[in-house]
Amino acid sequence: MPAIKQDIHRLRAKTQFWAVVSVLSNVAGNSALTYGMQSLGGIGNTPAALIGALFHPWVAAGVALLIVWTFAHMALLSWADLSYVMPVTAIGYVVTAFAGKFFLGEVVSPTRWAGIVLITAGVTLVGRTPPASEALPLKSEPHR
Repeated sequence: MPAIKQDIHRLRAKTQFWAVVSVLSNVAGNSALTYGMQSLGGIGNTPAALIGALFHPWVAAGVALLIVWTFAHMALLSWADLSYVMPVTAIGYVVTAFAGKFFLGEVVSPTRWAGIVLITAGVTLVGRTPPASEALPLKSEPHR
């Protein structure tokens, strides 16, 4: 396989891996955070109450997973185009709807499902494009 094709294949594989990490940590983090906050009930919105909520195990797990999401998202944005990363990771909205329905007992209306179908179509279209628009260097270049 020519060097440029290997570079493109490596970039696509790396991007897909970190996109999956980003999506799963985002969905799991938001789901855990929601579950924890709902189980706490109406705690109010004062800073002290919200800081206190951080000590609930589900809330803490949600925050930790969202920190993982932040790092994965930062990694993706360091080499892939924003116009690629955001649409591709939008599949998280689809997974979040299923998590809401099956794990949190939410009712997802037909209108929301229609929107989810549109999101899935968009993710599919963008996912078929290269992650970065600029040509890949044949050798590693130092950061500017």
